[in-house]
Amino acid sequence: MTHAISEMPGKAVACRQVKKEFGEGDNRALVLRGVDFDVRFGEMTLLVGPSGCGKTTLLSVIAGLLDATDGEISVLGQNMDDLSGTDSVLFRRKNLGFVFQQYNLLPALTAAENAAVPLLAAGMPRKRAVEQASSLLSEMGLEKRLHARPSELSGGQQQRVALARALVHEPRLIVCDEPTSALDHETGHAVMDLLTKVAVREDRAVIVVTHDSRVFDFADRIAHMDDGRIVKTEVPQEALLTASVN
Repeated sequence: MTHAISEMPGKAVACRQVKKEFGEGDNRALVLRGVDFDVRFGEMTLLVGPSGCGKTTLLSVIAGLLDATDGEISVLGQNMDDLSGTDSVLFRRKNLGFVFQQYNLLPALTAAENAAVPLLAAGMPRKRAVEQASSLLSEMGLEKRLHARPSELSGGQQQRVALARALVHEPRLIVCDEPTSALDHETGHAVMDLLTKVAVREDRAVIVVTHDSRVFDFADRIAHMDDGRIVKTEVPQEALLTASVN
């Protein structure tokens, strides 16, 4: 891979002709087929498309959870191909926040303790980490649920804890994989509204993989993916019109 895209002002993520294949020989499957994809600071970018088109694989490659087979990837000015092993882990820990479809909260921990996990992993003293997480959760309307365990929280409350966990260490890139798929429309709308208010800012970028056209209006930009490629990028008004026609 070359390193021509490491310095791109205003762009948190820049992918050029990114490919990813799995397996070998007759079992070889090319999942990403030359992806060109940009994500800008200060924006929420939705990545949409049919199941199996490569959205989650692309998200995993951008986050450094998978290595690309070919192409160029710059994240926050860092060429991902230059990172390996411990450096990749440290880069993710410092700079990325993750929000998952299944929340992935630890059942034995309280809401505040779950939200504090990234701070604890970075070596912050437990008392200070939990206090910082509690402050963020309170800003997100969960001040009365700080000591509740996941089993005592609604789906929307669990997703708020997961969002707080993604934000608590002040990352510059937030990646979300189907954050509203397990929620009803009203709760999903509230989570996306909260994500927009607390996560989107000038020095941070947010990527959301979603099938839910009901949340398109929260996006600054929508990238449509099909068969391992980005086929078009549009603004929310255009995407909503397309969805209504289809």
